[in-house]
Amino acid sequence: MLLFAITLCVAASVGLFAYAVGAMREERRRRREFAVRAMAVLHPAGGPGGEALGRPGLVGWLIGLGQGLATRFGEAVKPKEAKELSKTRANLVHAGFRQPGAVEIYWGIKAGAGLVGLVVGALLALSGRLPGQYKMFVALACVAGGFYLPGLLLDARVKKRQKAIQRGLPDALDLLVVCVEAGMGLDAAIYRVCVEMASKEPVLSSELRLLTLELRAGKSRREALKNLSSRIGLEDMGSLVAMLIQTDMFGTSIAQTLRVYADSMRTKRFQLAEELAAKLPVKLLFPLIFFIFPTLLIVILGPAVISLMKMFGGIAH
Repeated sequence: MLLFAITLCVAASVGLFAYAVGAMREERRRRREFAVRAMAVLHPAGGPGGEALGRPGLVGWLIGLGQGLATRFGEAVKPKEAKELSKTRANLVHAGFRQPGAVEIYWGIKAGAGLVGLVVGALLALSGRLPGQYKMFVALACVAGGFYLPGLLLDARVKKRQKAIQRGLPDALDLLVVCVEAGMGLDAAIYRVCVEMASKEPVLSSELRLLTLELRAGKSRREALKNLSSRIGLEDMGSLVAMLIQTDMFGTSIAQTLRVYADSMRTKRFQLAEELAAKLPVKLLFPLIFFIFPTLLIVILGPAVISLMKMFGGIAH
């Protein structure tokens, strides 16, 4: 009787565990499908976000497992100061990482990379190939490199996205002016611009598409524009958003405002090109001195030097 009760309890435990695992997998599958549909709206042409979320099989399971471990680890090691957390969250938003657990995943990756650097530094120190006075320095360098490398990669991604948006903003403004002057409303013009620029400027197009989705969801234009400026973190976009909000508040002409700002952006881009052209002679100075001038001197004066050496050699004989 006791053996039957134990068997029944074990079978019930196994059944409940299997049911819990199945329920968790089903909930994860539903969340993944919802995320894929959401990313398909943001990236209709099959952008990178939808591909990363929709990976099936072992690769998707490994990615989910890694994200879960990084989230739990980052939850334990992330800083407690609100200022540091808000700064990290702002950098992640500017880089395009906007999922709810992005801060925890980021700090988990940083701490994990630091531990990997510690292991690598310890292995290098114990290998016997380094002098004794350099072992501690190498170990600390590996730990620091592993810990700060994710931050450097994140900053590089932020600068790359902001540069892409900065490059495509004047063309988007020109197209927006054409759409508004053709009689379209501002919301419809923004959606038209994001559709037309999806292949040329995908980063700016995705941000404008997200702005359109917020407007369709019922947010006010002022709030949606402020969210756009905070997501991008670019000074020119902030100025454009402030101008559009002011135009919407006072009821002035949107087309005229956009045309004036588009002209100023075009002038700014021309001035930036002139600045880069003015810096070119200074940047060419060192290659000219160390690489081109010595070669030219050898080619020009080499035959004359050889002739003089032969002449003086004949005189000496």
